[in-house]
Amino acid sequence: MKQRIDVIEKVLNACYQHNSDALFIMSLMHQYEERGSLSRKQLQGLLLKAQKVKDMPPNWLATLEATILKMPVREKAAASQPATKPATPSKEAALIEQILAKYPQHKAILHLQQKLQQQQSLTPPEQTELERFARLLLKA
Repeated sequence: MKQRIDVIEKVLNACYQHNSDALFIMSLMHQYEERGSLSRKQLQGLLLKAQKVKDMPPNWLATLEATILKMPVREKAAASQPATKPATPSKEAALIEQILAKYPQHKAILHLQQKLQQQQSLTPPEQTELERFARLLLKA
């Protein structure tokens, strides 16, 4: 069985020999020994460091670059836009308006109203609290 030549390890060792104080290279060496691989971003960083070494064989750099190009590119999906709230007042907004008509300075209700005006939805405990206030204050 033919043994694979580990170019990544050779590049890491050559970079370490060039600058034995480089924390980045030491960190990559440790991680490569522990896991047996490096991420695409780490390999790109290694390539940038290796290109600065004057006596680095160009075939090692080419192999490292080819290894990077073979790796999958994982792009994060763009953040999805939250669904816009309907323009019609919700049940919570109607309850808040009714309570504030009777008690315009009610701090807890004013806080909930401000939250709704900022297009934030009420949490289940806040909805329960609003319904409780409505039962207590609007029963007359």
